[in-house]
Amino acid sequence: METRGQPYRRGDHRHPPLWSPRARRGAGLGWGKGECAAGPFPCYAVRVRDPYDILGVDRGATESDIKNAFRRLAAEHHPDRNPGDPEAQSRFKQINAAYQVLSDQKKRAAYDRFGSAAFEHGMGGVDFDLSSLGLDGLFGDLLGAFGIRTGDRGDLRQKLSLSFEESVLGCTKEITYQRVDCCERCSGAGGEPGSRVERCTACAGRGRVRVQQGVIPLAFERPCSACRGRGTIPSTPCTVCAGKGLSRTSRTLEVTIPAGIEHGATRLIEGAGSRTRPDKPAGDLEILVQVEPHAFFKREGDDVHCQVPVTFAVAALGGEIEVPSIGGRLKVRVPPSTQPGSVLRIRGKGVPHRHRSGRGDQLVSVNVEVPTRLSSRAQRLIEELGHELGEEVQPQQRTFVEKLRSLFD
Repeated sequence: METRGQPYRRGDHRHPPLWSPRARRGAGLGWGKGECAAGPFPCYAVRVRDPYDILGVDRGATESDIKNAFRRLAAEHHPDRNPGDPEAQSRFKQINAAYQVLSDQKKRAAYDRFGSAAFEHGMGGVDFDLSSLGLDGLFGDLLGAFGIRTGDRGDLRQKLSLSFEESVLGCTKEITYQRVDCCERCSGAGGEPGSRVERCTACAGRGRVRVQQGVIPLAFERPCSACRGRGTIPSTPCTVCAGKGLSRTSRTLEVTIPAGIEHGATRLIEGAGSRTRPDKPAGDLEILVQVEPHAFFKREGDDVHCQVPVTFAVAALGGEIEVPSIGGRLKVRVPPSTQPGSVLRIRGKGVPHRHRSGRGDQLVSVNVEVPTRLSSRAQRLIEELGHELGEEVQPQQRTFVEKLRSLFD
């Protein structure tokens, strides 16, 4: 095969994979049903079935090269990523089929030796299971980053509300949630206890049926829908689960919350999710921590902020005040001439560090209160104080006046 403008040598990794738009345009290839958008060349889906060409790797590619190429192409051509492209499903199946050949050493060796004839019926073809590919485990995180839905593994997500004190000091909480598990009445068998069990005629008791793909002549296997992969069908279905072998139950778990956990943090409990089939392991439970806001404290990193009202006398002359903290009340020394909005730092009274020893600090913002109800004597004393202080001992007012003068000079 020769592309427009330059020859193509199979196995030459310098050429782009035939999935790329540049390669398709250069070869006159399209995604049509056997007819190219331009040029006399037949379409790729008709002519090329080489798994190396499909993934765009050479014959000497390593397992890592093949896996990386598969992840990139699968993410790019997944049907959920191309909702308006009717050919995306076909391309995605070709990518999966090609990867299943090249990721298995025996199948890859058979293809390298016999070509596509190695998988034709009567030529020592190899059957393999789609479920063994493990798409979710292999590149589920990559597809999830693109917003692509992968197969249901029974994973659950549950919110857990904590008070501010519980998130800072740590605690043990109970969480109750609904999950799908094996039916307790039939123990996942799907039939009434004591009922007769017959072999499934659809799969001949194997629990799996064979499906033939048309792009690369390979036989795939999938669970039998008639017996749900069990290979047997009970004569009397279970009255609780209606023969499914699964039922919804309530479960309560005790969860240990470490000190210093933040709002939005998650914790994964393996095997605590739902089952998708009686013979499959349960998924995972992800706990999402939500910390309720506090009326007095506010967290910033590992520091705890709060505001404390201080009288004018204490702010001017200095003194000792009581400040609430997560661990109880503390006494703090206010230095003389403390200005409104000043921050006092109490070291080691904040949130415990998660990944190292020690704690953050508590930061106290001073809010100087101005009296609202004054007696006649208090009014006279404040007026005398104002005359006595003047501008020389009022640094903020003096600075403000200087700024005003600079604006109008």
